[in-house]
Amino acid sequence: MSTYDVHRNPLSPTPRTTLTRAKERGVTDRAALDAVLDAGLVCHLGVLLGGSPVVLPTIYGRVGDTVYLHGSTGSGNLRAAIDSEISLTVTHVDGLVYARSAMHFSMNYRCAVIRGKAVLVTDEAERDNALRVIVEHSAPGAWDRVRSPSRKEMAATMVLALDLTEASVKVRSGGPSDDEGDIAAGGVWAGVLPLRQVWGEPIPADNLEPGIDLPVDVAVRVTPSALPER
Repeated sequence: MSTYDVHRNPLSPTPRTTLTRAKERGVTDRAALDAVLDAGLVCHLGVLLGGSPVVLPTIYGRVGDTVYLHGSTGSGNLRAAIDSEISLTVTHVDGLVYARSAMHFSMNYRCAVIRGKAVLVTDEAERDNALRVIVEHSAPGAWDRVRSPSRKEMAATMVLALDLTEASVKVRSGGPSDDEGDIAAGGVWAGVLPLRQVWGEPIPADNLEPGIDLPVDVAVRVTPSALPER
């Protein structure tokens, strides 16, 4: 079961976000939604394009009750999402669940699904902040030490906002759910193979000039064993 408190700051699911299968894995604590989104690097955005669905991986950022997405003003995929109903999903796989029966193999995961209308952000201050949020979400500390977007770059970039009102969270944890008969029969290994992601050794750009140290915001994300020797 989830470690989140299902009674604190609950989500308000709609018919579109109410779980119909494995309802016991549903988590209604709003903090769980924030945690899944904040821990992710990539979301999958579902839109209708030319009358058929397409699912696109993209980076994102969250501020309070809003998720921001960005892309080129020339992106037909992103333009199709403006003022349209979309679906956004973030999933973390935490482990593979090995069972005694093929039908009971599973995965431990945390998943959030948000549905709603994507709104084009036109306010200049909100657009600036949204781009900062998106960069800082995946690369904390980077925004303040690199060049800010130019007016030309900003003119070529669109930002979409999605409200988090209509969302659901589903979590699976723990071991296999084997049938009693398979457990009693024995002879087959069962358990969980955990999965985790770690940052590797930073790779400098080929054209990086000598004498530039690894930024602190990069170094703090890397395990000591992955840092280059000095």
